[in-house]
Amino acid sequence: MANLTIKLVKSLSGRLDKQVATANSLGLRKIGDVTVQPDNDQTRGKIAKIGYLLQVTEGGNK
Repeated sequence: MANLTIKLVKSLSGRLDKQVATANSLGLRKIGDVTVQPDNDQTRGKIAKIGYLLQVTEGGNK
């Protein structure tokens, strides 16, 4: 299965609680954090909600 490499590039301070919770569920806590997640509907949905805070690239090793 394919993976997505997700990096938090904008701050979570001042964001809505739901947006912060979504970032935390992806394993992103502070600017510069990087995580590798499976490329599935759940992950794509989370990215859609807070995509403007993220840098997403396809691929990555888990």
